[in-house]
Amino acid sequence: MAQWIHMSQMIQCLPHETVNNLYPPSAFPIEVRHFLAEWIENQRWDDFALEKVEQESQARALLDQTISLLQSIAQENANVVDRMKLMQISRNMAMFQQQPLQFGVMVRDILRKERVLIKTNNMENHPTVSVLSAVPCLMQDKRFQLLKKCVDCLDQCQTRLISRLKAWRWEQHKATIGHPFDDNLNPLQTWCEQLLGVNGKLRQELMLIGEPIPELQDRLRQLLQVLIQSSLVVEKQPPQVIKTQSKFSTTVRYLLGEKVAPGKPVVLKAQIINELQARNLGSVPGDNVGELINNTAILEHNTSSKSTCATFRNMSIKKIKRADRKGSESVTEEKFALLFSTEITITGCDTPYRIQMISLPVVVIVHGSQDNNALATIIWDCAFSEPDRVPFVVPERVPWRMMYSTLNSKFTAEVQTNHNLDQYNQHFLAQKIFDKPDFADDFSNIMVSWAQFNKEVLPGRPFTFWQWFEGVMDLTKKHLKTYWSQGLIFGFIGKQHLHLILKDRPNGTFLLRFSDSEIGGITIAYVSASENGGQKIQNIQPFTKRDLEIRSLGDRIRDISHITHLYPEYPKHEVFKGFYSGNASPIGGYIPVSLQTKVGT
Repeated sequence: MAQWIHMSQMIQCLPHETVNNLYPPSAFPIEVRHFLAEWIENQRWDDFALEKVEQESQARALLDQTISLLQSIAQENANVVDRMKLMQISRNMAMFQQQPLQFGVMVRDILRKERVLIKTNNMENHPTVSVLSAVPCLMQDKRFQLLKKCVDCLDQCQTRLISRLKAWRWEQHKATIGHPFDDNLNPLQTWCEQLLGVNGKLRQELMLIGEPIPELQDRLRQLLQVLIQSSLVVEKQPPQVIKTQSKFSTTVRYLLGEKVAPGKPVVLKAQIINELQARNLGSVPGDNVGELINNTAILEHNTSSKSTCATFRNMSIKKIKRADRKGSESVTEEKFALLFSTEITITGCDTPYRIQMISLPVVVIVHGSQDNNALATIIWDCAFSEPDRVPFVVPERVPWRMMYSTLNSKFTAEVQTNHNLDQYNQHFLAQKIFDKPDFADDFSNIMVSWAQFNKEVLPGRPFTFWQWFEGVMDLTKKHLKTYWSQGLIFGFIGKQHLHLILKDRPNGTFLLRFSDSEIGGITIAYVSASENGGQKIQNIQPFTKRDLEIRSLGDRIRDISHITHLYPEYPKHEVFKGFYSGNASPIGGYIPVSLQTKVGT
């Protein structure tokens, strides 16, 4: 009780921020210290340490007693305001039930800091102790070194956190092309909150020293600013291809949401920026390059998920202002981004902070026919951009091995299959994009350009390589997923290679390959007898998405009597019987009819 008597006299002269830091309103408000002063000082708190798990039961007992005493005092208190306040505090302290040791350590630290403040005050009020000034100066020096080490450690931990946040965003970026991505932000949120707590305790320790240490104070202030500004994350990205007048949504999460100071709601604003503006983040964008509808959202806390998010619903781009294009650059090659910004105040911090974050690059289109080309721009950006690049710089050329890896991961992710493209598929795709059907060597290190990917049309075709590949991917995703996953489709293979592997097979041997003459088609190549008694390879007219919507591939294979064995020698009725549909049943007394595939002679 004696310690609290001294403290209660000193508190009137202490800054408001110091008192709040000493007795955190959300965890251990000053009322607890006041009403339970004698009981608190009669308990043993100094032995508590987070690493001593064996003390957990002792800490829990003290926590339970604290809550019980507060409730008893509340019930006996005649002042209704005090009574309600104490009951609310007792309910809030139940948050320590899962981690009672934290409660014990917190009270231990509060009592220690009180003793330091009392000692400092006594020294200032008794000049005679200046005779011993050499010893306190030495202790101050030791404390400075210890605090400096703590700040160094905090700096290192925060640097690791910032790196991990960047890695999370990078993995989110790569997920567009099918790379695995764990979107769970909870561990990073805990990390942010812990660093904020440590920063606050160190700033509090510096205040208790009694003399300013600008070096450490400035470092902690800078670390705090970086942490507060880095904790804004675009959890759910907007679509990377956005059509004007079309509605879309996006979610921004603030990882220090539970530490936001109470008061007026925090409103986030979104605006669209171009590539040049994205390179000058930190300043408020000048020209408005686009008009966003429903571009504000309130930061809201979800108690069940413990996340604090602003969800922009029904957002749309009403109009867009494009930059002057260079040479043959098309509108589907121009990249924008959404910039999210707000002003936020954190509990324990005096000044508000201006924070902002940009989305991944987006391409804005005005018509659905531009979707395919816009997606090509996004694929190239996600696959070949470098971390920490200047927005939104990408290389003009990349090695074929990188291109193939991207095509494979995008194909398997889009189709949702574990069946990868094989070496035959890879070689054919390389032959096609480089227009080298006779090249038999390794393409791995040959450079492929953006123009070859999606600007120049393929020789003799009215479409680009990406337009053709994306059509195959879409067809497989919607109509051929199971066939592909079971390895029944050979896939990407050229006619020369096709003749090579089928030339010695019996008549009726067939395989399924993607058409290389039209977008989104699959064809059946099979061995048949020629007019002179020999053999020839026939290719049936490709089936498109529309064809397979009318009659499935399995039923079409069953219809065609010319084909009997899937390459190399699997009887088709054994392999494809699971894909055959049953006979139609009579409906309303009518005799059922069915379509059937016929192959011309």
